[in-house]
Amino acid sequence: MLKIDCHTHILPKKLPNWTEKFGYGDFIYLQHHKKGFAKMMRGNQFFREIKENAWNPELRIKEYDKYSTQVQIVCTVPVMFSYWAKPFDCLEISKFLNDHIAELVIKYPKNYLGLATIPMQDSELAIQELERCKQLGLSGVQIGSNINDLNLNEERFFPIFDACEKLSMAVLIHPWNMMGQKSMQRYWLPWLVGMPAET
Repeated sequence: MLKIDCHTHILPKKLPNWTEKFGYGDFIYLQHHKKGFAKMMRGNQFFREIKENAWNPELRIKEYDKYSTQVQIVCTVPVMFSYWAKPFDCLEISKFLNDHIAELVIKYPKNYLGLATIPMQDSELAIQELERCKQLGLSGVQIGSNINDLNLNEERFFPIFDACEKLSMAVLIHPWNMMGQKSMQRYWLPWLVGMPAET
């Protein structure tokens, strides 16, 4: 029986410093502070520490093989969505992340399927990137459960969903931008309370 891990996140080992490039915002970048580990930094603020399996595809294959899993569906970490950014800047970030995942799928076709990220704050750009990702060989798209506090039933998003249907691109809706997050930062509460509520 083919066993598929259908929800996993991956990042490139190195990320550009988009804050310096764009001149605003607290975009995520990585600090490789010790062997096998990196700090995800949001501007100057520590976000979380990740291990090498967050970016090393061969290590991941060895790890998930222990659980008799043959395939992982990979997509970016939701904090990379950058829906709050200027649309063309978000498009540039999306392209960078999508190219990385597409390269992974091409290099390890038996081990990985990929989901894209797209600039949902601009439907035209989102569809443009969606069409490009179909050509790259990605299987679908991962989007947030809301887009800058707009629910997904807003008519502005319908053309994106229509494009997904026409392109036969699967849609993974990931809980995101959690209600009350700012007032419950401690004890992992955004993930214990906010994520399930958003779902």
